[in-house]
Amino acid sequence: MKEIAEQLLEIKAVTLRPNDPFTWASGIKSPIYCDNRLTMSFPKVRKKITKALATKIRETYPEVEVIAGTATAGIPHAAWIAEELNLPMVYIRGKAKDHGKKNQIEGQISLNQKMVVIEDLISTGGSVIDACVAATKEGANILGVAAIFTYELPKGIDNFKNANLSFLTLTNYSELIEVAVNKSFISKSDVTLLNRWKINPEDWQN
Repeated sequence: MKEIAEQLLEIKAVTLRPNDPFTWASGIKSPIYCDNRLTMSFPKVRKKITKALATKIRETYPEVEVIAGTATAGIPHAAWIAEELNLPMVYIRGKAKDHGKKNQIEGQISLNQKMVVIEDLISTGGSVIDACVAATKEGANILGVAAIFTYELPKGIDNFKNANLSFLTLTNYSELIEVAVNKSFISKSDVTLLNRWKINPEDWQN
């Protein structure tokens, strides 16, 4: 959705710096940085995202019975979507607690309950795929993953295929670049460099 892409750029949830790249925690140099946590602070944007994701989830996974958020970025969006769909909500920790009941999933799920997992964005997909594996071990039936944005990295696409897991997003890297040029967030001369990063992020500047 181009409207969502434009709003993410306007509130600086997504920042493009093709000539002054960011460094991710993995060490990868990147011309883009996405922090969808910022959407929490903009009611109009988060409501638009909530309604759009709820609609896509109903269309793609009509049998959904529970919404799960990944800790921590997926939790608020999962809560808003669950409210919009009038469904139960849980969240999935990165790892089980080492005390108390040692839960990895907070909230209640039942055996074979049909679940959609909410993530704020998809890069390589590793953390949300791990969350889906954890939920499956607890008895959930994972229908798929829903997120606001995907970098469209080949590694991420391959990881979801290998996990036999589907996902949907509201917008993506290609659409964001198109909107960014049209709205003058970047220049047309930046596009080649930005597209090269998506194909090979580990070696895009060489």
